[in-house]
Amino acid sequence: MRQKREATPVRRAERQAASWLATHSVTALRISLGLVILGFGVLKYVPGASPAEQLAMRTTDALTFGIVNGQLAVVGTAMVETVIGLILLTGRFMKPGMVIMAGWLAGILAPVVLFPSEMFPEGLPTLAAQYVLKDIILVAASMVVAAHVLGARLRVTDR
Repeated sequence: MRQKREATPVRRAERQAASWLATHSVTALRISLGLVILGFGVLKYVPGASPAEQLAMRTTDALTFGIVNGQLAVVGTAMVETVIGLILLTGRFMKPGMVIMAGWLAGILAPVVLFPSEMFPEGLPTLAAQYVLKDIILVAASMVVAAHVLGARLRVTDR
């Protein structure tokens, strides 16, 4: 049988911190994710401002079999990122936003699959590959937010 732990001031503080984090951390993650994605999107509206502009053009061209290319690909990517960012920031239309974000996440990771020899010449990642690989963090953050949107909740338990 488990013994109940004594409620020391440290344990009470830990429990309060855990409770606060359980209540607010996913919201903070959603808002910060929204700011980052919105920031990426806004940069793409200004020609030459985004370091991912050329990569967005080439990836969109490849994914749409040449139907969407050039500046239209960049503006389209900017629009998608702006919409996702605003959805995350406002917390409105989250379920449709998660569907849009899932497609966007596949698109931002696609260069690793579409252009592997260019992304990893001699087996080492280029700066562009590193830019894409950091998006794995966005995938993980998006998974947490999506789980929350679909009803998952953090809860505090006794250890």
